[in-house]
Amino acid sequence: MAMKKTDLEKNKALKLNNAMKPSTAERFGKAAAAAPKVDRREQRKLDQAQGLVAFACKLNGDLAAELKERAATHPEGMTGLPNEVIKRGLAG
Repeated sequence: MAMKKTDLEKNKALKLNNAMKPSTAERFGKAAAAAPKVDRREQRKLDQAQGLVAFACKLNGDLAAELKERAATHPEGMTGLPNEVIKRGLAG
């Protein structure tokens, strides 16, 4: 029994998808394996050991963008910069 044109095209698409899956999975799998991943529970324990507490607030968009820019060059990153700024603000 001969296959219809649409069935042939579906089979071609399936073959193409199956051919692409291993290369994509391999590429992302290597990158994920290279970086040590800490799950949320472990990260929470690490933060608690350092005495860190989550503190959420709403900021002006421009201020948040400036904080992100400065945090990129700050040695302690986004956690250390607000700590430093708040301590300076409360001291003076």
